Amino acid sequence: MSVHDVIAHTIEVITPDLIELRRDLHAFPELSWQEHRTTDVVAAQLEKSGLAPERLGSGTGLTCDLGPDKGPIVALRADLDALPVLDTTQDPWRSRQPGIAHACGHDVHVAALVGAAHALARVEETIGLRHRVRLLFQPAEEVMPGGALRVLREGALQGVSRIYALHCDPSLDVGQVGLREGPITGASDHIHVVLSGRGGHTSRPHLTEDLTYALGSLITQMPAVLSRRFDPRAGASLVWGQVSAGNAANVIPSVGELTGTLRMLDAAAWHEAERLVRGLIADIIEPFGVSAEVTYTRGVPPVVNDFAATQTFRQAVAQTLGPAGTATTLQSLGGEDFAWYVESIPGAMGRLGTRTPDGPTYDLHQGNLRVDERAIAVGARVLAAAASLGAN
Repeated sequence: MSVHDVIAHTIEVITPDLIELRRDLHAFPELSWQEHRTTDVVAAQLEKSGLAPERLGSGTGLTCDLGPDKGPIVALRADLDALPVLDTTQDPWRSRQPGIAHACGHDVHVAALVGAAHALARVEETIGLRHRVRLLFQPAEEVMPGGALRVLREGALQGVSRIYALHCDPSLDVGQVGLREGPITGASDHIHVVLSGRGGHTSRPHLTEDLTYALGSLITQMPAVLSRRFDPRAGASLVWGQVSAGNAANVIPSVGELTGTLRMLDAAAWHEAERLVRGLIADIIEPFGVSAEVTYTRGVPPVVNDFAATQTFRQAVAQTLGPAGTATTLQSLGGEDFAWYVESIPGAMGRLGTRTPDGPTYDLHQGNLRVDERAIAVGARVLAAAASLGAN
């Protein structure tokens, strides 16, 4: 049997188990840096194939190597954490943790990588792998600047020459993988602004530093001004998600705050963003006499897919799904800490279709997210195939 045949047969046999694994993880989601049960479950799954996973120093997450000691190392990555989102589905395996859900599909990522691990272990047992493969189950993708940075500090990518990952895409049909050379995600930062000023009665605004008006000006003017200060090709988008000020209709408050995200397509603009934002906030609020405390949290740069790594991924998809399995995908403004890996070594991320053909299109980070579970086997086969092809 060929490597491709061994991978396909192994995953066909274990697909029911992978679906059960995904449902178990979905029922018991864990937030970033709290993925203790998830890590235990994954470790037990890998040990079934005779593998020897090693836990990361953070206490959650693990790595696992298989294959020969010599030659290049190819890494495959999945993320473990869930989101603070209420699961609103009625599936029997819906989340049993109030207010926590796998609303981004990380349970699918984990199950797919476990499937790839079993398949690659079978290849090593029957045929032999040409090079070493490192499985990386990473904690804390959903918090900025991402668990990937700690993984890098621990040296988990030492000796790795290529890295691959898949991310669920509910806008693509199951059986398709979206690929793109170059940037595939956006940079994403958090901005938190607290305004302070002299409050008072709404009948005497001239005796106050009208903080609510200043807050409104900041909310509306910042996105508009940024659109004229960034190169339009950077695709910068500032969106406020949380605003609060005051408790009564006739009281001008002395404190107000707003929080939002700044996303962009261009890495060069991202490196200049914090300086520009801080300067613009100061300029906009200056006429009102209020003061601003700005907390700017740099998130992640764009994921930039290496050309050669993407071509290998494309070859893996074609072997697994045929020519129709590859879909063209656009760059998104979503943030993804896989970017830190591909800033260090060549790699590529693909988008794993999870939509049932002719079915509804869901959105990520929403409590009603549902996936076509056939995507698990697809992801497992594609990841295993990409790893088996190596650093070609």
